[in-house]
Amino acid sequence: MTTVTKPRRSLWMFGLESEQPTDEQRAARAAELSKRLGVTLTAPHIPDASELTLRPPRITPPPALASFCYQDNWERAYHSYGNERGDYHITGEYPNPPDIVAHPGDESELAAILEWCSDNSYCTIPFGGGSSVVEGVTPPEDRGPIVVIDMDRFDQVLEIDRVSRAARIQAGVFGPHLEDQLRPHGYTLRHFPQSFAGSTLGGWIATRAGGHYATNHTHIDDFVESVRMLTPRGWWESRRLPGSGAGPSPDRMVLGSEGILGIITEAWMRIQDRPTFRATAGVTFPSWEAGYDATRQIVQAKLWPANLRLLDPELARGSAGLDGKQAVLIISFESAVASQRANMALAIEIARAAGGVIPDDEIQIDDGTGAPTGRGGAVGAWRDAFIPRGGGLTAGLGMVGGTFETAITWDRWPEFDRVVREECTRALNDIFGGGTLNCRFTHVYVDGPAPYYTFAGAYRAGNPREQAWAFKKVASDAVMKMGGTITHHHAVGRQHRPWYDQQRPELFAESLRAIKRTLDPNAVLNPGVLIDP
Repeated sequence: MTTVTKPRRSLWMFGLESEQPTDEQRAARAAELSKRLGVTLTAPHIPDASELTLRPPRITPPPALASFCYQDNWERAYHSYGNERGDYHITGEYPNPPDIVAHPGDESELAAILEWCSDNSYCTIPFGGGSSVVEGVTPPEDRGPIVVIDMDRFDQVLEIDRVSRAARIQAGVFGPHLEDQLRPHGYTLRHFPQSFAGSTLGGWIATRAGGHYATNHTHIDDFVESVRMLTPRGWWESRRLPGSGAGPSPDRMVLGSEGILGIITEAWMRIQDRPTFRATAGVTFPSWEAGYDATRQIVQAKLWPANLRLLDPELARGSAGLDGKQAVLIISFESAVASQRANMALAIEIARAAGGVIPDDEIQIDDGTGAPTGRGGAVGAWRDAFIPRGGGLTAGLGMVGGTFETAITWDRWPEFDRVVREECTRALNDIFGGGTLNCRFTHVYVDGPAPYYTFAGAYRAGNPREQAWAFKKVASDAVMKMGGTITHHHAVGRQHRPWYDQQRPELFAESLRAIKRTLDPNAVLNPGVLIDP
């Protein structure tokens, strides 16, 4: 059997096993929170994979496939959930683990395992980084034997076209390893979702992931030149072109398909020269309303800042060190070829005219010398808070926390925000006895923002997952009622299905079912995601 030697990822937190906090660190965090909240919190024991009791595998791989198939506790537990795995692992709940986890090393092995699964009607889950927060890779119940196909061995940049500035990249590569391979050539994909360290190119394409940069090129869609995908019926590969008007794009069927049509193996991606010119500023506003009005004006000026991220007063207090009354707008520009002084000057002019405040000496400019930007002040504080570090310290302490995100047009935004905050605040009080709610813009478009809400509280006595789901339902109902999308970049998965069914036209769903029947006649691929089998 082939040995997988890569660092193992944690079973109960985002990151690697080597990054997990110790029991002593978790106990110290529990004591700190107990004192702050006036309650007694105890960090529970978190089981090792060897301590888990999982349902015995119901199938065994044939000898021809056995060399890259695994059935040990760690593999089956890790691939039982997406990024919601932490709560379940702490309580030892694995009612529906996969029976086999396959790690094919090339396209021939991938074709062999997919053919075996399809021929036997085994439920098949394509797996990238497993960072889904919407049960996008969680095996469905009552579907018989389950095989997860993990693409982590497809992790290379295969070819770089310097003339066209594009690269052919395997789908299983994690974000950091992808950038490490492009960096020596002077290039970058420049796509940085918050899950960057624990997600893959194939996952970004399959879920239409949104990157860290807030305007212009915001989704992975903007970087895709062509895609190669294996379906149970054979290969689906689009012609590599800078653009085409020849009918509906075949790539559009792959983008956002969430593993229900096939398994992405590689893609030609548009890459960029690494930026050397930068400009950064953090502009404060006396109110949330003044902040989002300035944001709208800047994005509609089409300056295309790399970052145009607005934090409401609550979030600005906790993450940027402000007073709880001011909003902060983080503006940044970058380029590989030209100074960004002029763009920043115009953005600051617009912001100040809308009520924004920033001293001239806090506008940070790098004209290609390597001077640091994005450090210090509100911008630096937010940067440090945004990038996940030190996860797992509150695991099992009964703290509830989560996010939901959407997009809405500017004309509907103020009323949308008012209603969503009212209904979610009421739900926090009713379900958890109180909590916090804040908002930021992760992405901004000429015609509207993509607001991202974060909530936190503490579970009451009873079933914590039922309480979390009750809040999720209130938030999702409010978003849909006010005309937003159920997801801007977190994907649909199984968790968002009830609201996705409301959002998309029924004739589109029928069309998607017809395409799935053509490509996946035995309905084995990720059943229940996007559409019913």
